[in-house]
Amino acid sequence: MDNIKLKILISDWVYIFFVALFLGFFISLVFFFLIESLYHYSTIVFITSTSILIALFSFVLITISNEYVLPKVKEKFWYFISFGFSFLAGFLGFLFSYYIFPLDDFNILKLIKPYVEYISVILGILTFLLGMLLHQFISMKYRNESIKSEFLDTKIKALENELNPHFLFNALNSISELIYIDQSRAEKAVLSLSGFLRNAITKESLIPLSSEIKMVETYLYIENIRFEDKIKLSFEDNKLAKEVYVPKFSIQLLVENAIKHGFLGKELEIKIDLYENQIRVSNNGLIPQNSLVFGTGLNNLERRLKLLNVGFLTYNVENDRIFFIINLKS
Repeated sequence: MDNIKLKILISDWVYIFFVALFLGFFISLVFFFLIESLYHYSTIVFITSTSILIALFSFVLITISNEYVLPKVKEKFWYFISFGFSFLAGFLGFLFSYYIFPLDDFNILKLIKPYVEYISVILGILTFLLGMLLHQFISMKYRNESIKSEFLDTKIKALENELNPHFLFNALNSISELIYIDQSRAEKAVLSLSGFLRNAITKESLIPLSSEIKMVETYLYIENIRFEDKIKLSFEDNKLAKEVYVPKFSIQLLVENAIKHGFLGKELEIKIDLYENQIRVSNNGLIPQNSLVFGTGLNNLERRLKLLNVGFLTYNVENDRIFFIINLKS
């Protein structure tokens, strides 16, 4: 049904109304200057009003068609109904405009009075033709948007697939060693890894921050097998965490980056703070002496933040802690 429904956004309708306004105005100027008897402001008022009313009737009838008529009839009738409603928009829009203005005050009404029915039919046919063009334009627009969206999804999924293959290998190696040392903990680690992978294969590219934090906690539980529980995570539970959406693996990647580049063999404290427009991930590990150059993982996150229109990534150093900050768009 989406192939025939004339799905037009409010922004599109605003554009259509402005086009109708200017088109009617310029057509009225032609009659205003070319025909002496129509050299009156009422000519401009009538023709411009008629154009706007036809656009208004189109909006009402197309909405009725999409919402209440097409869903109840067979698909083979959709074209006839849709374009029939387009014809009615021009036909009724003109008649309505003709009858709401006083005949005595509008010379143009006196001029067209003998031809009202013919003009109504002609304008109905013109509106029908414009409806066909509009349908093609809207269909092409949504087709292009669909292709663009599919391309964007593919690009984002490709970026997501770059993440964490080495984490899986490290986790499996750690679990294999743990089997001989602590079978109970090894079993918990396998279940944790299963849960992590289950969340990792979800189709959504944007997930609530609260869900991402749970994935980070699972990730750290598995990683701490290798790091002997020296990685400590703190996150103050925040009601906004369920309302703020972030790219999947975004916080996990920043935590992984903190471990990879900040772990010095002693306890590493990682803290996640959520403010109104920022998510700050900090740690007390190794601080780079020179300007930080984003590697593959951070560049990946930067690109996903941009593609998903979430925000941008920055970093700074404060009080012997390095902060990676996701600046959220308001």
